[in-house]
Amino acid sequence: MPRLSDSMTEGTIVRWLKAEGDAVQRGEEIVEVETDKATVGYEAEVAGTLSIRQPEGAVVAVGAVIAEIDAEARAAVSAAAGAGRVKASPLARRLAQELGVELAGLHGSGPHGRVIKSDVMAAAGNGGESTPEPRVAAPEPHVATPEPRVATPEPEPADGEVQELTRTQSLIARRMAESRGTVPEFALEVDVDMSGVLEMRRELTAVTEPAPSLNDIIVKASALALRRHPRANGSFSAERFVLHPRVNVAIAVAVEGSLLTPVVTDADRKSVGEIAHETQRLIQRARAGQLSPAELDGATFTVSNLGMFGIDRFEGIINAPQAAILCVGAVRDRPVALDGEVVVRPVAAMTLAADHRILYGADAAAFLVDLRRFLEHPLTMSL
Repeated sequence: MPRLSDSMTEGTIVRWLKAEGDAVQRGEEIVEVETDKATVGYEAEVAGTLSIRQPEGAVVAVGAVIAEIDAEARAAVSAAAGAGRVKASPLARRLAQELGVELAGLHGSGPHGRVIKSDVMAAAGNGGESTPEPRVAAPEPHVATPEPRVATPEPEPADGEVQELTRTQSLIARRMAESRGTVPEFALEVDVDMSGVLEMRRELTAVTEPAPSLNDIIVKASALALRRHPRANGSFSAERFVLHPRVNVAIAVAVEGSLLTPVVTDADRKSVGEIAHETQRLIQRARAGQLSPAELDGATFTVSNLGMFGIDRFEGIINAPQAAILCVGAVRDRPVALDGEVVVRPVAAMTLAADHRILYGADAAAFLVDLRRFLEHPLTMSL
């Protein structure tokens, strides 16, 4: 089972794209795996003949064997044999060279007579001649089993429809519960005058395709503020601070029955136009179920925007081990005091939920001060 995301510990085999005994090519997708973030295809790393070890629907720990590809069970074997080449694993060849063992004439106990490590070690201990070793059954791969559920009474039909969680929904539920239960978080809120951002968007819309959204500009401002505040871009891990060298901002995207967080990498180094191109592509791929593991990994901070739903303010749950998540509300015309007068301005409430283990109150406040400064004076983002 490959590790297809930075937080993946197990995966579900959704569908085998090749059958038992099929020939596969290197780079060809052979299986679909549901991770904690998405369902993705996995490509064969070598060419050969496929032997499936775990069925569809199996939940398997990362690193456990789900299939084997015998690269020497094809026509290439006869060609190698015709040239006098001994079938041996790469490790066996390296050991034979180190130990001075001749591969020719060794009895191979591996698949299809292949010489493996134990054959070379046995030969090295018997003056260079191997003796067949009894085949020891390989240990069964560890297969993760779902956590036991607490027995609850079956609801009566009148209580409503019961829907089983998908693997992704189950993992999201578990991760959010773990985050809320283990991260000592606190929240700070600021109101941001969005007049400058709205004007900037109007001007960019006239010259840039696709037109940047307000969220694209917020992502850019967040990335610049993160660059100034490394702890806000960091994480708490194993009793130490990890300060990440890159600023990778995840954006929360609602898809049917789930929530995905594709990542805008190096957001601090990209223009608003470049961010707009990337977020549009990521959102389209998320809703089509086509995001790759690389597009979901590596986030150092998350922006979640519910303003388009008319939500004024909210507090999100930190996507551990990130230090914080920025929650953006709707832009509303509100009365504000300006130079001794009450005027109406477009204002958005922004809430930062932060992990107090790495981001203290003053640190989080300083981050929000710089974020608000970038948004209220957007020209400074180009300096």
